[in-house]
Amino acid sequence: MSPRIRIAEGRRLLRAHPQVADLLLALLLLAVGVPQLVLAELPETHAERLAEPDARNVAIVVATTLALTWRRRAPTAVLLWTTGGELTLAALGYLPSSADVGAFLVSIYTVAAHRGLARSALGGLVAFAAFNVMLLLHESGISLMDYITDGALLAGMWALGRNLRLRRAYLAELEDRAERLERARGTGARAARMEERSRIARELHDVVAHHVSVMTVQAGAARRILDRDPDNAREALATIEEVGRTALSEMRRIVGVLRTDRDPEQAGGELSPQPGVADLGELVEHVRETGLAVQLWIEGEARPLSPGVDLAAFRLVQEALTNTLKHAGPQARAWVRLRYTETDLTVEVEDNGRGAQTLLSGDRDRPGHGLVGMYERVALYGGELRIGPRVGGGFGVRARFPLDA
Repeated sequence: MSPRIRIAEGRRLLRAHPQVADLLLALLLLAVGVPQLVLAELPETHAERLAEPDARNVAIVVATTLALTWRRRAPTAVLLWTTGGELTLAALGYLPSSADVGAFLVSIYTVAAHRGLARSALGGLVAFAAFNVMLLLHESGISLMDYITDGALLAGMWALGRNLRLRRAYLAELEDRAERLERARGTGARAARMEERSRIARELHDVVAHHVSVMTVQAGAARRILDRDPDNAREALATIEEVGRTALSEMRRIVGVLRTDRDPEQAGGELSPQPGVADLGELVEHVRETGLAVQLWIEGEARPLSPGVDLAAFRLVQEALTNTLKHAGPQARAWVRLRYTETDLTVEVEDNGRGAQTLLSGDRDRPGHGLVGMYERVALYGGELRIGPRVGGGFGVRARFPLDA
């Protein structure tokens, strides 16, 4: 294992066990402070008022510093403990060491970082008052500049802890807000997909209902002419079989896409066939009347399409041209191309407008019903869809429908 990996693993363990990290901090302060306490010489000017370091001095310093082990669990209690330790050392005439002074400063920082404003402010005032009491007990005659510097150090530790608490609260609020937005975005996307699937299912229901009505008429005709015209009766039965197979294929897709029951009030809708690619010429003429220049090309030999694919291709072109009208701008042009091959139908709708910025920027964060509907229609028949900016400017939609769908 490399040193970098070991360091990362150690950091992870310390984050998982913060009390162990605090204990290590206390031991580090003691490792620096105790030798300094034992080896340091008393200043000659105050030697008569100061006590020589002894076992009691070391015990108080150790007890004061080790309290940092519980600083995150009980910040206020640890601050009071370290403050009491500092006052005890001053009352007994012992010089402060880097260990107990460090523990005192860390406890001030911890109260400000882990408690509310009222309690942290009270803790800061207690610490500052204890600092002044310690100066009086030592009778050290500290200069004004040293007093200001030490007081600024205490205030700085408190301000540092307070700033960390505010920053932590701000980051927590940002994370919570991002999580709420993500949930809202997911809910909106799911609602849009459900609505589009329901609408698509209703359209497919009309296609199937049309075929069922044709089958009913053909069956009635076959029954009436079965005895006197068997050939025409067989032709009617063949038509019933073909239309029935198509209706069953569409019904399977309805079962897969429909998530809620159809509105009963719409159950009596018209049973006429839905539009298909044969109606694209009329659609293009209608769009041209709005002022958008549109050209239509059909390449390859036209092949019969299932009613569902026929409807999906028409709706995709319709939605793409609608988006061009909304977002491309007044001087835009559009091109619609249908290309038939032996295995699939490719539908392409492109424009040279400015809709790539407005359309994609909105749909990336809040998926609209139009693009969601395109994806749902194409995926329903096992096709592939690509939507995005064109090379050289503009926007393009390209879909491929397998003809055996």
